[in-house]
Amino acid sequence: MRGIPPAGESDVSAYAERAAEDLLALARGGDGEAFRGLVEPYRRELQVHCYRILGSVQDAEDLVQETLLAAWRGIGGFEERASVRTWLYRIATNRCLNALRAVARRPHESPAYKPEVVLPEPSRRRAEPIWLEPYPDVLLDEVVDQMPGPEARYEVRESVSLAFLAALQQLPPRQRVVLVLRDVLGFRAAEVAAILDTTENAVTSALKRARGTLADELPGPGWEDAPLPDSPQERRVVDGFARAFEAGDVDAVVAMLTDDAWLSMPPLPLEYHGLEDVRNFLATTALRSGRRHVLIPTRANGQPAFACYVRDPRTSILRAHGVLVLTLSGDRISALTRFVDNSLLATFGFPRSLRA
Repeated sequence: MRGIPPAGESDVSAYAERAAEDLLALARGGDGEAFRGLVEPYRRELQVHCYRILGSVQDAEDLVQETLLAAWRGIGGFEERASVRTWLYRIATNRCLNALRAVARRPHESPAYKPEVVLPEPSRRRAEPIWLEPYPDVLLDEVVDQMPGPEARYEVRESVSLAFLAALQQLPPRQRVVLVLRDVLGFRAAEVAAILDTTENAVTSALKRARGTLADELPGPGWEDAPLPDSPQERRVVDGFARAFEAGDVDAVVAMLTDDAWLSMPPLPLEYHGLEDVRNFLATTALRSGRRHVLIPTRANGQPAFACYVRDPRTSILRAHGVLVLTLSGDRISALTRFVDNSLLATFGFPRSLRA
């Protein structure tokens, strides 16, 4: 590598460019360490990109592995018509589209969920399951800060929120990737057209349709008005909810909700909307008499969350009961999202059972 970079900011930038050129030349020559040095800074942001499109943490990681393998195999043919980052996004995006097409030809595999009691009639039944998993904040913290381009409409925090991700999953695959590339990552229309091997007019048309659908799917005004992460306001709401939920106090939980609060349980296509329907669900199912929970705080999708466990009345064991994510609006809770797949706890570093 060429010498130590000068102190000036522009000189440091020029040094970084030269270092990247050196790594690229070595990687083209078959140097695996140089290749890793070239692509590693983009690994986590590529995973978040794949997660936004696919809705699954594990699928996203698998696609990143495929992307980097394809890049390694194709590094000799990289013509530098775009940056290494854009080239990697091109590979990852098209791998995601291929994965979505493959999934469309076969049912999703999901662990069978058998509720212990009959679930009350929902406010809404979606036509399809909600194929979305929570994304641990500990992984988001590793994302390299990349300033989005001038085309970006959404801040990072908004673009990983459950409300945004759930709405995004309702878009057709092509529209989904166009909106993510343009409105989240800030790629220009010409860049997106090159990534997708299409025309700028096609990109513009897909983006217009995607924005229209997304506007209909997102909650009303205020969905993005959550308190700052780990702020005193957020802690007050989260701590109060945990106390009420663990005590099985339905009235106290409902008192913390907005009037139009939602409760959902991905991948189940059942949703409960409004205080009365949510209250009924809590009283007859989640917090029914005799059932007690233990909530362990964590974070997912930039939001407060809990690893959920249910006390076994016959033993001192706490049984896994999914991941619960709160969506806050000011000092109230606007959505409760309980992911019913207990295997997701491992993604957050939690076991299937605990001793009380």
